[in-house]
Amino acid sequence: MSGGGNNVVNKVFYATSYHPIQAGSIDGTDVAPHDNGVRRALLCYNAGLYDPSGDSKAIGDPYFTLFVGRLSHHTTEDTLREVMSKYGRIKNLRLVRHIVTGASRGYAFVEYETEKEMLRAYEDAHHSLIDGREVIVDYNRQQLMPGWIPRRLGGGLGGRKESGQLRFGGRERPFRAPLRPIPHEDLKKLGIQLPPEGRYMSRTQIPSPPRRKGNVSDREEGYYREKSYVERDEEFKERSSLRSYHSHRTSSHTHSSHRRRSKDRDERSRTESRSDRKERS
Repeated sequence: MSGGGNNVVNKVFYATSYHPIQAGSIDGTDVAPHDNGVRRALLCYNAGLYDPSGDSKAIGDPYFTLFVGRLSHHTTEDTLREVMSKYGRIKNLRLVRHIVTGASRGYAFVEYETEKEMLRAYEDAHHSLIDGREVIVDYNRQQLMPGWIPRRLGGGLGGRKESGQLRFGGRERPFRAPLRPIPHEDLKKLGIQLPPEGRYMSRTQIPSPPRRKGNVSDREEGYYREKSYVERDEEFKERSSLRSYHSHRTSSHTHSSHRRRSKDRDERSRTESRSDRKERS
């Protein structure tokens, strides 16, 4: 029993859209706000008070842009550029600063030249050290996550325990697979994303960032990224087995065809020999 329980605890899922009530829930199934921050975010959410496109400083392609958080307040643009350029060519970099004092607010946005370079940084820079601080790296949720409400309005994701306002569903703090009954109807009425029952991920898997709608190969890459290594191995073995089976069938069919043609030639040869003997007689 304990093994099964641990297996459930290690299963998680991630938010694909933002809802303040769900973000405040450890398993994504709450149907009522539980702190004042969530209530404030819910007010902004329902009244449409936050416009993600209203930030004039948010420039560049959001699909090539990463959010880098938990930076040291001593980290400069030059230091951040030097570290993040290890993963690819940087097109734009914006270290967010206080509008009055000019001090760093501890997070930045980094745009790469290509999606491939962005994905490399997304996977490898997360939890890396910059100026002695372990940083978090995520996709540009401000522009790509439907319904997004920032931290300053009671929303956001992550947070620290001492704040008393943790937010779940993101890369750093995913939702846990629910252990209690899921209130499907209540969640649907609120427009909250339902837990993907039977399709949870493990904590060791890397969630895929949103991708611009592209060709089949793009979709396949996102599909495989969400699979565990075990699933990939099993699928590879299954495909190899099918290829081996079809190859054997093709080979057997070819050999059978050769045998039939050889048999037909022998039969024709015997028939012609009998005809020749008859003519000579």
